[in-house]
Amino acid sequence: MPFRAPRGLPPPLISLCLYSLVACLTAQNVPFHRTNERGQAPAVQLGTFENSFYRNPFFGFRCALPFGWVDRTRQMRDQANEGNKSLLLLAVFERPPDAAGQSVNSAVLITAESRQAYPDLKTSADYFVPLSDVAIGKGFEVVNPPYNFKVGVKPVVRADFRKRMGQVTMYQSSLAILDKGYFVCLTFLGGSEDEVNELMEKVRFDPPRSKPAVRPPEP
Repeated sequence: MPFRAPRGLPPPLISLCLYSLVACLTAQNVPFHRTNERGQAPAVQLGTFENSFYRNPFFGFRCALPFGWVDRTRQMRDQANEGNKSLLLLAVFERPPDAAGQSVNSAVLITAESRQAYPDLKTSADYFVPLSDVAIGKGFEVVNPPYNFKVGVKPVVRADFRKRMGQVTMYQSSLAILDKGYFVCLTFLGGSEDEVNELMEKVRFDPPRSKPAVRPPEP
């Protein structure tokens, strides 16, 4: 029997970012480093976005973005983050979210949510249950349900969606991992499957660290 999310489970932060976009002020490229009330850095580092390149050493990945895309992370983060339980790591768009256009506004959205907020979710694939429920409720259809996928040598879980909007179709693919007690979700939006895949191909995960060899005791 497939896993079903219990009633009352909070919607994933990535869903709120996708479907509750607000008008934003001009973004500034600043290091993403959240601090607590005492000014001390928390366990989770939000990463940095500079020169169209996002890096997150804490979760061990990086992502190149197309030149000239609009950064709205700071503005959306102020409205979306809930302490250290739900963290918006990146929100970058082809054009400002509030700007009118005749085509899909392509985007890359990355979030991290504490596993404590979803005690009934045990794996990365489970995270797609609430995510898919919200997507379907907003008019998306599931093209490919969660399946195992690799980004380089990194095993992740992927799911694909699409939404027809008149003459255009929005394509969405999301990658999810469970790392350091957080569900990390990378979502890519575009006007075609090829565009989404091209955005996804810019993601690189750090190779796993090899354990040092143990020398046998000397005789």
